[in-house]
Amino acid sequence: MSFITDPLVYYPISGILWFWHKIFAFLGGLLPWVQSPDSSGVIWALSVIFLVVTLRVILFWPAAKQIRFSRKMQEMQPKMKALQKRYKNDREKLAMETRKLQKQEGFNPVLGCLPMFIQIPVFLGLFHVLRSFNRMGEAFGQLGMTAEETRNTGNYVFNADEVQSFLDARLFGAPLSSFISQAEEQFQAFVEPGMAIDFERWHIWVVAIPLMIISAVTTHLNARISLSRQSAEAAANPQAKIMNQLMLWAFPIGILVTGAFWPLAILVYMVTNNLWTLGQQYFLFEQMAKEDNEAALERRAYQESLAPKVGVKPVNPKKGRGTGARGAVAVAPATEGAVSEGADDEVAPSTAEGRPGGSPETTGEPSARGGRRKRNRPKNGKAA
Repeated sequence: MSFITDPLVYYPISGILWFWHKIFAFLGGLLPWVQSPDSSGVIWALSVIFLVVTLRVILFWPAAKQIRFSRKMQEMQPKMKALQKRYKNDREKLAMETRKLQKQEGFNPVLGCLPMFIQIPVFLGLFHVLRSFNRMGEAFGQLGMTAEETRNTGNYVFNADEVQSFLDARLFGAPLSSFISQAEEQFQAFVEPGMAIDFERWHIWVVAIPLMIISAVTTHLNARISLSRQSAEAAANPQAKIMNQLMLWAFPIGILVTGAFWPLAILVYMVTNNLWTLGQQYFLFEQMAKEDNEAALERRAYQESLAPKVGVKPVNPKKGRGTGARGAVAVAPATEGAVSEGADDEVAPSTAEGRPGGSPETTGEPSARGGRRKRNRPKNGKAA
């Protein structure tokens, strides 16, 4: 597997760490009170912190997508349950309809899990790189080297001098690559050959325990904030309840238990990563709440635009069209009667019922606009 993990995981991670160490070592060299910046524990700790920052900036967009997809998945739950109920005896049809629904809703489960898929190998890769600075012992990543061999063997992009710089780095008196359960014979790698060990195990405890507690607490807080956005229906699911309890309690307790096997640099990584997640969740949730409020205001403004204005009588389009049509029929004959066609012509107003001028002695001729013009005849039957 080294032909895959080395170029894809270990070398990129060690390269980013190397880059930030060079930057901060240069800046530290400009400060008169910083002695031996290359082997300064603070410089190396800052390098680990900015390794986290670099990776999380790269993963910010996928992380935002993951949170949005999680909310989208909750909104889809009623439709998913309806499909499961409808096709409970046809798994193939259920799978097809589920994919169809996800496509319609713009939901991509793979993209939603992308940050988790990336962070797991990053964490394991960083763990391996930091453990590989000290290769004494027989554990995974340790080749059983002597202290002298360890200090003179490169570690991926780090050459032997840079390995010695990291092994000599101290954070509040404890080596950055040391861990609580580390065997004492491996402490010799943290000093020059033949030199006395300049720290005690309690130095590691003093630094590691607070970092473990902070990491566990921030893990719990991140889980609590994430679960607070979960719908009541989703939280009621039995499987979801189990997972929620694991996130809230099992994972933080696991950090307290397994933290004894993690190098201090890994604990620095964990604390930084959790604090970033805490701030990122707050920012993204606030942004989504703002977007929801803006969408609600737009819907409200649209509904108000459809409502009748205060003091203005609503207009019924259908009623207006019907009244106009009937009015045109009634008015047209009167208008026609205003035109003089002769001295002895007299126009009788017409109505829908044919009054007046409807006597047997009256004849009608169609007008130009469909009305009827009434002409009176003398009683002797001759035209005037």
